[in-house]
Amino acid sequence: MSERFRAPRGFRDFPPEVMILRRSVMSRVVSVFERYGFDPLDTPVLEYWETLAGKYGEEAEGKLIWRFTDSWSGREYALRYDLTVPLARFIASRRDIPLPFKRYHIGPVWRHEEPQRGRYREFYQCDADIVGSPYPEADAEILNLTVDLLRELGFSNFKVRVNDRRLLSGVFEEELGIGNPLPVYRVIDKLDKIGLEGVRGGLLKLGLEDQIVERILSIAELRGPIESLEPICSRYSLNQRVREACTHLGKTFNLLDRPEYIYFDMSLVRGLDYYTGPILEAVLDKPSVGSVAGGGRYDNLIGLFTGTQVPATGVSLGIERIIDAGLELGILNIDKKTVTEVQVIVLDWSLLEYAWSITRKLREAGLKVRIDLARSSEEAQRRKARRLSIPILAFIGRTELETSTLTIYNTITSERTTVKLEDASETIRKMLKTIPN
Repeated sequence: MSERFRAPRGFRDFPPEVMILRRSVMSRVVSVFERYGFDPLDTPVLEYWETLAGKYGEEAEGKLIWRFTDSWSGREYALRYDLTVPLARFIASRRDIPLPFKRYHIGPVWRHEEPQRGRYREFYQCDADIVGSPYPEADAEILNLTVDLLRELGFSNFKVRVNDRRLLSGVFEEELGIGNPLPVYRVIDKLDKIGLEGVRGGLLKLGLEDQIVERILSIAELRGPIESLEPICSRYSLNQRVREACTHLGKTFNLLDRPEYIYFDMSLVRGLDYYTGPILEAVLDKPSVGSVAGGGRYDNLIGLFTGTQVPATGVSLGIERIIDAGLELGILNIDKKTVTEVQVIVLDWSLLEYAWSITRKLREAGLKVRIDLARSSEEAQRRKARRLSIPILAFIGRTELETSTLTIYNTITSERTTVKLEDASETIRKMLKTIPN
């Protein structure tokens, strides 16, 4: 491909076979969201810069958000960085919404970061959020939803890592006396990428004493099944924030549908500043593509707009990484090249108007139908259909015109039949039912 016609770095074109897969995956995601009673919502891709400012933290706002000044108005705008802050702004603007409010949102977001595997500058997120419930059952519903989403998409070897921001602050800030914990959190969060020694080196570079570093490492290594929460709860039982977190997580864990997928992990931090309670991150055992879902509780975010605290919790599924991983594992594929179910093959182009009318009738019956628009030969029409793997061919020639019939050919089973026109749509539908998706 000529460099002149390439999309910008980190942005991609999606040909039909890829879009068919993406739409299929997203429709399966929507089916799970709606099974849990979440309703659809959409927000603009553009927000005023002041809407996003002060919500994400220094790194995101200083480097990653696409922002610009409108040359006509002089007003600063930004492309949305995620779907959560726009939700908070929406809730703040609509005081008439009964709470708890459950919404899902699937749409593109933009981040000005260096493109790499599984990381793009434009990508889709699939979010589900519960606004208005401070209770553990809301967090349990988000965890159960996350597990069901991944299972629905064909994944079985995955873990949903869970921690709580109150645990982090109670232990590291109050118990260990770390005045500025954010640099420490960022190093700990890299444990799976750089290993224990890499984390040790990163903590020492922050100027921490050896004794404090070793205590941090011993805490960060606490991970495993949900029962692994108990040691840290016992060790710091006198700390109020730790007690709050342990009580909340304990009640959440009691409501899990599939606890075997949930792992407590003290090294889980999550980078965004707005998290206040339980946080989660879903990772696949293989392939190594990073987290495929993440989220948590953000009870203070909506209050930044309203001045009144509104509890909220949610999860975001990274559709790009899900698709990349599914293709690598073979549980997803891009074999389907078209949505077309029927190709009308015109044997005699003097019959164009008749063939056109038959095509219309098949479409009115709900079938997805193509007719050749280049007046190609029969062989060329069949070749095009074969290249797109269209399952049904419908032949129209002079015999079909004179007998008011349609000759139908199933390209998968090689079944050929001639039927009356009034029976054609139903015959095709029966054939389609026998063809694997």
